[in-house]
Amino acid sequence: MLVATPGRLLDLIAQQELSLQNVAFFVLDEADQMLDMGFIKEVRKIIKLIPANRHTSLFSATMPTDIIKLANTMLRNPQQIAVTPVASTVDKISQVVYPVEKPDKANLLIHLIKKEAADTNILVFSRTKFGADRIAKKLKKNGISAGAIHGDKKQQTRQNTLSAFKAGKIQALVATDIAARGIDIERLQLVVNYDLPNEPETYVHRIGRTGRAGESGRAFSFCAPEELEYLSQIIRLTKQQIPLDVDHPFVTATKAIQDEQLDKPIPLKPKKRKKRRRPKTHTPA
Repeated sequence: MLVATPGRLLDLIAQQELSLQNVAFFVLDEADQMLDMGFIKEVRKIIKLIPANRHTSLFSATMPTDIIKLANTMLRNPQQIAVTPVASTVDKISQVVYPVEKPDKANLLIHLIKKEAADTNILVFSRTKFGADRIAKKLKKNGISAGAIHGDKKQQTRQNTLSAFKAGKIQALVATDIAARGIDIERLQLVVNYDLPNEPETYVHRIGRTGRAGESGRAFSFCAPEELEYLSQIIRLTKQQIPLDVDHPFVTATKAIQDEQLDKPIPLKPKKRKKRRRPKTHTPA
């Protein structure tokens, strides 16, 4: 059995230190994260070097469109096995959406922590590594103990930050989805989607980190006008209407939300387009 990262495996093959001609079983783990980290080209190269007559297994926490396309090129007549329904959300998680303009998100986060979560441990999700660092820095400047973890930080640094969070030495942990993968935090009380994910399945996995083992949990999601489509996709996937909270000082985005009618129930099934009727033509007698 050989376990390797795509880049290192290709290096060994290029150096003629390794051959894949006799591989009978091929397993691709964390396929969605491979995609996010730009490893798919390397994976495709590896697949071409493996015998076509093989057993292939692909593991992925989410199944975005690009992963489905990849699976169709790798697998023949595949069987899909889901451990838990991807759209399932824990009943004990209280979910709220806060409409807010993007520049006001940091101030809203500080406001909510001080008003509603002063003694709460918080996991904040950022879409980018730079954003995670910026959010943690902003929190610390406002007297809230915080740390950030993402792929650009050394493993030891990430581990130290995570240990400090679990020990209660820092209140808020800001993370990217990749860095947070596999992290298990007992009795996590609040998850904040600082940036809404562009894949609705990711939302389910994020908020599922709270409300475990019979505990109650909360999930706050910040939605800027440009993220409205992401919110619509989340609601359709989870088949749940998430309440809006406009009772905060940064509600300038509320009108945009209302214009999109997200304060009203979103159809859980996409509307069917009506077929246009062709105009009748009359032929001269």
